[in-house]
Amino acid sequence: MHLTNSSPSITARHRRLLRDSALAVVCAVLFGLLAALVTRHWHPLEQLDQSWIGELHTFARQHRIWTASVQTLSDIGGTVTMRTLLGIAAVWLWLIGARVLAGWVAAQTLVGWGALWALKLAIGRQRPSFTDPVSHAGGPAFPSGHAMASAITCAVLVGLVWYRVHRRGRIAACAVATATVLTIGWTRIALGVHWPSDVLAGWLAAGMVLGAVTAVVELWRPGALARDVRRVNWRTRPRVQRITVPSVRSSRGTEPLGDTATDHPDEAVH
Repeated sequence: MHLTNSSPSITARHRRLLRDSALAVVCAVLFGLLAALVTRHWHPLEQLDQSWIGELHTFARQHRIWTASVQTLSDIGGTVTMRTLLGIAAVWLWLIGARVLAGWVAAQTLVGWGALWALKLAIGRQRPSFTDPVSHAGGPAFPSGHAMASAITCAVLVGLVWYRVHRRGRIAACAVATATVLTIGWTRIALGVHWPSDVLAGWLAAGMVLGAVTAVVELWRPGALARDVRRVNWRTRPRVQRITVPSVRSSRGTEPLGDTATDHPDEAVH
């Protein structure tokens, strides 16, 4: 079966491309709107940011143990940790032969890092300032690097395991990823180093990068990501399954079910 020439496959690729492009465009529009409100000092947004920061800072000053715990969570979920996880994933994918997928993961990391600092420098927003801060961070505030990096990393990791698990596993992966992203974003607000709108901007910027990078890769190498996903699935199957399943099929004198791309993705499919 020639997957890349069949109408259903082409339609599926077009749907994926449309979905990824829509994600990038929608997030870009929302990010632009939020950035405009920030740079124009829209009063309702500034009031919301300041009220959140003020209340959380007061609580943090009064509960030092709680603040130390939040700082620990923030440090664990920092940008270095997130980029390291993506780096490990990219190297592993490269080693098992999923080269396009490895490049996709690496591109998410590098493009995300570059976009973060480009946006920070373009907006140039100051961080919250206190006479008695409970934490310190350098550089411009908008968007939050922790929020952006955690969202990109969690989305990529969920994407890598999505076709390896069943429905319950997917729900669990999404729940863990969502909780991680929300928690890391919240710690930056609770520590007084980011405004709430900075964190929201980080999530929107992550959506821009995820959608744009995936769309570009799909345009550059149509269908390659899907083929690499099948390759990862085949390479990571338990070895006993690889040995016994073909043996059972041979003893029955039947042809293997499915196309060659599914059973052995390393064979070229054109």
